[in-house]
Amino acid sequence: MKRLWLILLAIFVFSFGILGWVGTEIFRQAPPIPKQVVTTDGTTVIGPEEIQNGQNVWQAMGGMQVGSIWGHGSYVAPDWSADYLHREALFLLNAWGKSEFTQTYDQLPSEQQAVLRQRLQNTVRTNRYDPATGTLVIEPLRQQAFEANLHYYADIFSNGNKNFAIAKGAQADPVKLRQLNSFFFWTAWASAANRPGHTISYTSNFPSEPLVGNHPTSNTIVWTGVSVIMLLAGTGAMIWFYAKRKRESELDDVPERDPFLNLVLTPSQKATVKYFLIVSLLFLLQIVMGIITAHYGVEGGGFYGIPLAEILPYVVTRTWHTQLGIFWIATSWLAAGLFIGPMICGFEPKGQKLGVDVLFGALLVVVLGSMAGQWMSVMHKLPGTLWFWVGHQGYEYVDLGRLWQVALLVGLLLWLFLVARTALPALKVKDTPKSLVTLYLFTTAGIALFYSPGLFWGMRSHITVVEYWRWWVVHLWVEGFFEVFATVVIAFLFAKLRVIRAESAAEASLMSGAIYLSGGIIGTLHHLYFAGTPTIALAFGSVFSALEIVPLLLVGYEAVENIRLSKVRPWLAQYKWVVMFFVAVAFWNLVGAGIFGFMINPPIALYYMQGLNTTAVHAHGALYGVYGTLGLGLMLFCLRAMKPDLKWNERTIALAFWTLNIGLFLELILSLLPIGLLQTYQSVQTGYWFARSPEFMQTDLMQALRWLRVLGDTVFAVGAVILVYFSINLMRRQPKTEPETVADLAEVL
Repeated sequence: MKRLWLILLAIFVFSFGILGWVGTEIFRQAPPIPKQVVTTDGTTVIGPEEIQNGQNVWQAMGGMQVGSIWGHGSYVAPDWSADYLHREALFLLNAWGKSEFTQTYDQLPSEQQAVLRQRLQNTVRTNRYDPATGTLVIEPLRQQAFEANLHYYADIFSNGNKNFAIAKGAQADPVKLRQLNSFFFWTAWASAANRPGHTISYTSNFPSEPLVGNHPTSNTIVWTGVSVIMLLAGTGAMIWFYAKRKRESELDDVPERDPFLNLVLTPSQKATVKYFLIVSLLFLLQIVMGIITAHYGVEGGGFYGIPLAEILPYVVTRTWHTQLGIFWIATSWLAAGLFIGPMICGFEPKGQKLGVDVLFGALLVVVLGSMAGQWMSVMHKLPGTLWFWVGHQGYEYVDLGRLWQVALLVGLLLWLFLVARTALPALKVKDTPKSLVTLYLFTTAGIALFYSPGLFWGMRSHITVVEYWRWWVVHLWVEGFFEVFATVVIAFLFAKLRVIRAESAAEASLMSGAIYLSGGIIGTLHHLYFAGTPTIALAFGSVFSALEIVPLLLVGYEAVENIRLSKVRPWLAQYKWVVMFFVAVAFWNLVGAGIFGFMINPPIALYYMQGLNTTAVHAHGALYGVYGTLGLGLMLFCLRAMKPDLKWNERTIALAFWTLNIGLFLELILSLLPIGLLQTYQSVQTGYWFARSPEFMQTDLMQALRWLRVLGDTVFAVGAVILVYFSINLMRRQPKTEPETVADLAEVL
């Protein structure tokens, strides 16, 4: 056990050392933001602070929830960096073609087109930024392109665009529109201008744009090969490890009856029921927001003819959809931690219920307050800088205003305090499984403390710097510490049921934690290949993101082990569906996080796929498939433990389980995956801009595939309703000899 702790500590220190060092290089080599942009004849195109002001305009109106920048954001509207770059390129080519050959670019013979393309590449790839003065010099023709794009974007954001699900009046202020266009110009400039002393752009030539010579770099191709080799090597090592590992046989001292039958619930444990009620309601609300958001992709401004976008525009529904997913999943996991707290120390600490109630109130305030603030920000109802403090920060998954971020961090610290005051006393008891309790406390601290990087950027921070810290929250917080926390909680619960020994549970949890974190911490960098970061981020991110996949390829062992444990004694049959949710977690770990994750993670894949529907495939398969399913499983486990003698309706929970998983699978296979693969083909063949363009996305085939999502979404939604009904019914029911009938369910539905 000591050796395992040392290994885990060494991985932790080494990984964060690398992640921190790469971070300093990212900050140092981020694309410069010019103080001003002027033409060669001295005309000012963009004045001081205009680019950062434009970034703030973009954030306040929804940011990454309305299109994307450098591939990060939503999928319906364009990637504004790619779109601006392509429009500027065509403007220059057509202007030169008309002035020199009296024809537009597409009308010219291939030889003349080649001449103009080379001139274009010389123009946009030459870096004329002067770091001494902070001035970027461009040709007068690029100023004309700037004005043409300003006119185009002003029309989109002022009058709305159904193809992009952008509501009328999204931004109508002429000053802010010019600032917004300045921000788009800068992101496009950084995408094509070569880094000083290099032949690749600040974004490693992302996005794909053949006209300006944006092709995959040598590093993108080479490190893809290295990542595949690391995946094969890691998989071989893991198979050898599992083959060599001795598996524990069934225990002789497994109790004949459920140990929870003698459990007397403490006041704080009873108080967690309301957490699970909120989990159920937020789960349903998230699904409603998801249905509306998906429909906006085909109808743009309405919901089956209802002009819903006038009240709830796409940017709001998508913000709420993504944020609610994190809220209800995290709430379920936090509640599970609070529920098992008294089990750890064997008593109820004084004032524990008060703390649980206060935390519950704080979570409600954060959820409702942040949602209201985001709506007000998008609808232009917050003056000055209030959009940043209580409104919409514009960054996907951490959209909530800074005030709500601080409040959430305070709530997480309160949760850590409540958990710690049950775990620390247990460490003083002689027979306590100290390693398991210590690991539980360690992961709890990680969850509470590693949300704090969400506060490490400010309103005017460089977007590359923001992206670095944002992925600390999104990747490390969720995919890192929550992953290990979940492993520990499941091991602890099985240990409490006495179907595995506490020492074995601790050992297995330490090994799993070491395996997950060995790739997961440095693997954070795979989100940052093309976010204005140097090549070093691509190198480390590609190698260690491949190692992230290794343990996921063998989660079948975990699933089989859980099923085996559920059959050790007859009474464990009542935990069948809890275990089935844990088995589903293993399945989606393999498919959603593993297969669909590695599909987009290698640099060459992400170069063409980032921000397409292939990303949505991974997001849905991993966020709900793994973390959501685990959250529901933990909720069901706690509800089972609260009333161990309550008979469950097996048919109802079985129907909920299968419709949820089948619905998700249909959503991915029938709609999101084929859309994403067709987009990838266009991204490779024509350019990234075209894969996101209405010219492609509004074709009959793509619209039909979008409509096919209704089938999977409907099946999934039915399963969610049944599960919520089942869960709420468990919360209110008292034990009885006969299980409820299907007629009870029919009455509710």
